[in-house]
Amino acid sequence: MFEKILIANRGEIALRVHRACREMGIRTVAVHSTADADAMHVRLADESVCIGPPLARESYLNIPAILTAAAITGADAIHPGIGFMSENMRFAEMVQQHGFTWIGPDPEHIRVMGDKVAAKLKAKELGLPLVPGSAGALASVDDAVTCAADIGYPALIKAAAGGGGKGMKVGRDEPSLREAYQLARSEAKAAFGDDTVYMEKYLEKPRHIEVQLLGDGKTVLHFGERDCSIQRRHQKVVEEAPSPGLNAEERARIGNIAASAATKFGYRSAGTMEFLYQDGEFYFIEMNTRLQIEHTITEMVTGIDLVREQIRVASGLPLPYKQEDITFEGHAIECRINAENPETFVPSPGVIKSYHAPGGLGVRVDSALYDGYRIPPHYDSMIAKLIVHGRTRNECLLRVRRCLEEFVVGGIDTTLALHQRIIAQQDFLNGDYDIHWLEKFLAKSKS
Repeated sequence: MFEKILIANRGEIALRVHRACREMGIRTVAVHSTADADAMHVRLADESVCIGPPLARESYLNIPAILTAAAITGADAIHPGIGFMSENMRFAEMVQQHGFTWIGPDPEHIRVMGDKVAAKLKAKELGLPLVPGSAGALASVDDAVTCAADIGYPALIKAAAGGGGKGMKVGRDEPSLREAYQLARSEAKAAFGDDTVYMEKYLEKPRHIEVQLLGDGKTVLHFGERDCSIQRRHQKVVEEAPSPGLNAEERARIGNIAASAATKFGYRSAGTMEFLYQDGEFYFIEMNTRLQIEHTITEMVTGIDLVREQIRVASGLPLPYKQEDITFEGHAIECRINAENPETFVPSPGVIKSYHAPGGLGVRVDSALYDGYRIPPHYDSMIAKLIVHGRTRNECLLRVRRCLEEFVVGGIDTTLALHQRIIAQQDFLNGDYDIHWLEKFLAKSKS
């Protein structure tokens, strides 16, 4: 087992990895920008190294600085956390080339699944169900028109190197498709430096279902599914495990499909396969070759520390479970709390003047906040995750409501009020929602 791990991330996810390491008897190294000198992940780590100025590209995305920090502190391995470098194939390769263990999947798996066109081709090879669409990248707008005529409108143009909703445009007829094609390419080029696009059938009312996976290179197990359909601009806001929209048969079917495909792929480490689900059918959309922010709710219903298991696998140990060993108890919900105005979603960095996190049975708060902490304006606005577990979904919902009422973050704007509004809606209480529900709810609230 490793003696010392460098955590190449910041905030609550760096704390999450640190805590797993400490419980395994592993020392930790925090890296930080000058803006994060007083951050909680820096305060709690055994050692810390400043790797650059506030801008992420000069610090948290600075590969030479991170590798140097690992070398001078004598780290055995590097955990990339979530975001930043967690799906950077070149970083993973360089970590290994410099003699450190990469706590993540094989770089080649990152490469294949990081390119949406290559991922779709690999998914087809692995026998995963696909959304009808183009066989690969679209060579021209006329190719897009031909493909749309074949699969039917509406059609979705997507960036091959995309993520977070960037480079995604819908065409509902030929004129709007031609415009969508040009807009998607332009947006993809600006966001990713790559204007390659492909097409999928646009589903009107799908749920976003993802399956948690963990593999040791020989066997991949699934740890159930999560429903991530409550989204704003393709960014997840609330997640549930299990999904209120699936029955037991569908749940087992998609879990087994995902685990079987990932086993054929030879996958090692934590990851998720993401699907759209509509009218009893699942359609593969992408694989995230990393830990997900919402892994927490899977931990709540399985009782398994996924970060710990990810570290064990990276050290060369096999999975200690068989699929039948993984059981699911109760229901869990995660609310992502952002430092944003709950109406305009404008970021709200600043000093935390008061902070009180809710507690009690079945309650977990992952956050790096503390009284007096100054939230820097340079990074993602998520500041906390409220994770709640109950014996039933109804018990979980009541507990979420109580926790949101109790949660205090003073001095800045937060999205706590938005979450209170969401959980009060009858559609949400009934579990009757899809990936477009939140956008429609917000638009209706403004009208």
